Amino acid sequence: MAPLRELRRLADGVGLVLAEAARSSRAFEAARSAGSVESAVVAALKAAIVAATDVAGLTSGRVRVYEAPGPRSTVVHFSSGPPAGASSGSVSVAAESASPPAGATGVDTPAGETCDAAGDAAVLDVAQSVAEERGNELAPTVAEQEGEPGNGRIVQARRQRRPRERRVPSTPLGRAIGFAGLGAGLAWGTLQESAKRLIFGAPQSNEKQSVVSPFLSEQNAERLALALCRMRGAALKLGQMLSIQDESLVPAPILAALDIVRQGADVMPRSQLDSVLGTELGPEWSSKLSSFDYEPLAAASIGQVHQAVMKDGLKVAVKIQYPGVANSIESDIENVRRLLEYTNLIPKGLFLERAIKVAKEELSRECDYELEAVNQKRFRDLVSGADGFYVPKVIDDFSSRKVLTTELVSGVPVDKVALLDQEVRNYVGRKLLELTLKELFVFRFMQTDPNWSNFLYDETTKMINLIDFGAAREYPKGFVDDYLRMVLACAEADGGSVIEMSRRLGFLTGMESEVMLEAHVQAAFIVGLPFGTAGGYDFRSSNITHSISGIGATMLKHRLTPPPDEAYSLHRKLSGAFLACIKLGAVVPCRELLLQVYQQYCFSDDNEETISSSVA
Repeated sequence: MAPLRELRRLADGVGLVLAEAARSSRAFEAARSAGSVESAVVAALKAAIVAATDVAGLTSGRVRVYEAPGPRSTVVHFSSGPPAGASSGSVSVAAESASPPAGATGVDTPAGETCDAAGDAAVLDVAQSVAEERGNELAPTVAEQEGEPGNGRIVQARRQRRPRERRVPSTPLGRAIGFAGLGAGLAWGTLQESAKRLIFGAPQSNEKQSVVSPFLSEQNAERLALALCRMRGAALKLGQMLSIQDESLVPAPILAALDIVRQGADVMPRSQLDSVLGTELGPEWSSKLSSFDYEPLAAASIGQVHQAVMKDGLKVAVKIQYPGVANSIESDIENVRRLLEYTNLIPKGLFLERAIKVAKEELSRECDYELEAVNQKRFRDLVSGADGFYVPKVIDDFSSRKVLTTELVSGVPVDKVALLDQEVRNYVGRKLLELTLKELFVFRFMQTDPNWSNFLYDETTKMINLIDFGAAREYPKGFVDDYLRMVLACAEADGGSVIEMSRRLGFLTGMESEVMLEAHVQAAFIVGLPFGTAGGYDFRSSNITHSISGIGATMLKHRLTPPPDEAYSLHRKLSGAFLACIKLGAVVPCRELLLQVYQQYCFSDDNEETISSSVA
């Protein structure tokens, strides 16, 4: 009976999504006022059907071909401007190859990355050809290698997704129908898994949630991940946020599938991209460029990045927002929430409502490229005197609310630094942690997206180029004061002070059980271990995330209150810095860096005795 109850709950969720689609669509109201109801209805239904089939995977899209580095055939060179009478977004082409796109480096390549994919290309070519024969959207497993260069140790395997070219569903009705289609697919997958378990029995496991619920099958997890990649927007962003959790918070099958989400989204076709550029920058947008590469350097949740050259010869990265994304944040997240609630995917201890509230606020800021430009300029000023960091300049006259153009910078994502020698890894790890501490305790202004591709290391200059400031935010002085005291309490293994600061910050209510308090303090001590170790802390010696995962399950069960709003973005960034150091296997003098910040810090109430006054 349990599978039937789950199916009924999921069906109810799909019904609510469809009902919301009917309420949220404004196409009919606009049609009435314009006196063209019939044509508007037909157009809206056609767009919704196309969007739904795209999201459901019924249309294949055009596969993005992976090839070894070579001449890029997707670069369009412009003459002085578009011809007279050209429509919005049209271009005057001086030279353009008719051959298929080449030189694609993968959708997770950031703007300005110097691609070192020569070795990866051979693996991807084989995977691609086999996947073509199978007709699947997921290529065969591609092994990922880590550790010392040349050791040949394979530590994990990943499913390699084949990105495709698909239009972004841009209307509320189309996106809602897409979610309804996803819900129906999940219901069918649940029915299949339930039947399989009825015949063959439930799989053996250590009481994982994936065994309890037939909804959480590997096939359903892949359906969810691929649909998010096709939808893009807030839905994909929420999936990426979930993908950084560990198995104590989100079941392993879901985490494995959401790894696909991190590889990037599908990309816009050229016609849709030209339409966005024309709407945002005017019909003569190409007159300011010498060339534009239609093959994206990156395709993420909110938009995709393209390389271009300005008339003065400056190489730039042009970030173009997907149409309809900003207007669909509220409905997208609500639709995802309904599916999560009706499938019991998220444990109650995560306080989904609060997390969704914070996600909506963050996504609204990220969709405002004018705000991101302001953030980037501010960050450029803040790090201008800092050794080892560079923030590219913003090109104001080729930017708007949905298009952001910046100077193109070179480098490789910091996770690729793991293949370099130990001295370089130590240097990069130290600089990343130094920057994180400065952002919080000196600037009180932080870029909170820890994506490794936002930190590009240029080995020739020993410079870390910083990009993507859509998620930047400020932190109140009072919050930062108490948070610094709590970090020092964690470093000193002072349990009483950890509890006191946690209550002041809002992590605890004061009514928690002893079990919860013990778990909270132990988790704090684990996180504070690098800052409590004299000399260099070797991140290769222990994995903090694994150590804390068991404690996390206890905290989820006994937690009485969600963390403060500031903690969502802050902890995402702090955990990202630690994970980067673990990935690099870096040895970092964490305690020394923290004490340097503390010794120069001015608390709001200088008369108040701080918990770390004896720290030396």
